[in-house]
Amino acid sequence: MTSHRDQSRGYGKLILFGEHFVVYKVPALVGAVSAYTDCEVEFDESTTGVTVIDDRPAVPGYKEQKKAEADVAIDLVLKHMDVDPSKRGIKMTFGGPLSPVSGIGASASQVVALARALGHALPKPMTEDEINAAGYEGERGYHGTPSGIDNTAATFGGVLKFQRTDGAPIFTKKKLPEPIRIVYASTGITSSTTKVVGDVRAKKEENPEWFNGLMEKYVDLVERGEKALDDGDVNTLGKLLDENHALCQELTVSCEELDTLVDAARSAGALGAKMSGTGRGGLMLALTPTEEIQDKVAEALGKIAPQVWKTTFA
Repeated sequence: MTSHRDQSRGYGKLILFGEHFVVYKVPALVGAVSAYTDCEVEFDESTTGVTVIDDRPAVPGYKEQKKAEADVAIDLVLKHMDVDPSKRGIKMTFGGPLSPVSGIGASASQVVALARALGHALPKPMTEDEINAAGYEGERGYHGTPSGIDNTAATFGGVLKFQRTDGAPIFTKKKLPEPIRIVYASTGITSSTTKVVGDVRAKKEENPEWFNGLMEKYVDLVERGEKALDDGDVNTLGKLLDENHALCQELTVSCEELDTLVDAARSAGALGAKMSGTGRGGLMLALTPTEEIQDKVAEALGKIAPQVWKTTFA
């Protein structure tokens, strides 16, 4: 049987600007990392049901903690693509170099990889937009009402400007003047996006004036961040990442472990650093202007973080 794993990839992502605010239909900027999840799907006419082999290199406890959500997500993708495991068995094997941690978009990379693999196995030709739509359906299993930013990055890769609307989301792929070097690190804490987003929503409803004040600051921030990206102005971009982290602290979605990693990255020479993703655990990222400083920041974070990675946005 021909393997299509190298064509069945979903990329991880890091949010540069927009955690939590993106849910409320304001723009966000996101970059897909080079690491990905891949998938292979095999049908078996002699049996029924779904067999999942998960060979992804996750942080300890992640796959176990997320299994119930993953099962729902897989079922949603199968239903979306009119695949009925009660009629013939389906074996799906997930792998690839992306290490699932909170904040990296692992759930989206998984369901996008699954959608691509199903397209090859059925076979069913699918456009990138159709892959993205299937990924969004799968994301509902993990996040209830996802923003759509993770599955869009997982599908298309690159650096994207993303915005929810009442209809289909708007996204544009950014063309960067120069590649941007990033170091990202895990706190080792797995957090629930559904729970944290729900908590932020509750705080917003309890004190709308407070939330709207933060939203105004963020909208101004993301506009300046997009200009810095477009101009290749990494010094300004770094300062704005720092500002976004401060907003996340005010939003109560950072935590001591994230703040410690952010401070360590700045001390080691990063131009800016912030939490990325859900928060209250998960990931942080640091902007590094040169390969030498990227290595230095990665080394510093490696002394205090369970896992550290390097990537480049281009």
